[in-house]
Amino acid sequence: MNLKKLKQIIILFICICSINVRTYETYAFPIYAQQAYENPREATGRIVCANCHLAQKDVSIEVPKSILPNTVFEAKVTIPYNLNNQQILGSGTKGDLNVGAIMILPNGFKLAPKNLISKELKEKVKNVYIQPYSTSKENILVVGPIPGKTNQEITFPILSPDPTKDKNISFLKYPIFIGGNRGRGQIYPTGDKSNNNPIISLYDGKIIEIIKLSNGNSEINIEKNNGEIYKEVITQGLNIKIKTGDYIRANDLLTYDPNVGGFGQNETEIVLQNPNRIIGMILFFITVTLAQIFFVLKKKQWEKVQGAEISI
Repeated sequence: MNLKKLKQIIILFICICSINVRTYETYAFPIYAQQAYENPREATGRIVCANCHLAQKDVSIEVPKSILPNTVFEAKVTIPYNLNNQQILGSGTKGDLNVGAIMILPNGFKLAPKNLISKELKEKVKNVYIQPYSTSKENILVVGPIPGKTNQEITFPILSPDPTKDKNISFLKYPIFIGGNRGRGQIYPTGDKSNNNPIISLYDGKIIEIIKLSNGNSEINIEKNNGEIYKEVITQGLNIKIKTGDYIRANDLLTYDPNVGGFGQNETEIVLQNPNRIIGMILFFITVTLAQIFFVLKKKQWEKVQGAEISI
């Protein structure tokens, strides 16, 4: 069995588990992306998380403007949302939102080793498990899902590369791409919809009856224009928007949209600064300052000489 076939079997196994064990579905989403996509950023620039999390939300990133080689720095990602919001879970009950993030760093940048992280930074990341996207892509980091109420700000400890040790790295300005998610997605990797979607009408018709079932679901009987009756099952947790006697058209919403989450992406830039340039700049400033001082002293000396000659 070759590596490609083994990878396909692993992905298929994960997808089957996600369908049969819906209770754990929210905890497997990072695995979907890591197993299904070699590179999480498409050629268009879109991050693949947006394929399953359809709603667009804000996310921001804060990094230093410039950084020296072989230095640990913080990259802070903010994933804002209303803490009072609750999402519909796979079981149909309501629960708090989880958050997750993916950071695509320039080649050479990577997660900082624990022995290089300061005590202050360790305190910020002690309850957050950050991991590389894959063994071959250490510059791409993922985290989550983790509880959103205590992790609207996620700090990534990053180690910058050293161009003197790696000839593939240069002292340049580099882009950093970030994606941040809150809440469950609307589509599984198999293409099936999750229960985190509104139910829509398939046909024009009239609402004849709304029945509450013993399992917590609801059943809506709709009479089409030709007199035929068809049924829509509304799963537990969804709030019905229509009432008996309403006339609806195809693609009208039968329930309110339960999704309170969404995915957003953003980008920023960071300069990998050459320390020799900084030293050269400091020496230049010192030289200019000293030159100015000597110029002033020389001018005062010349003024004294001129004053002496005039008095004679």
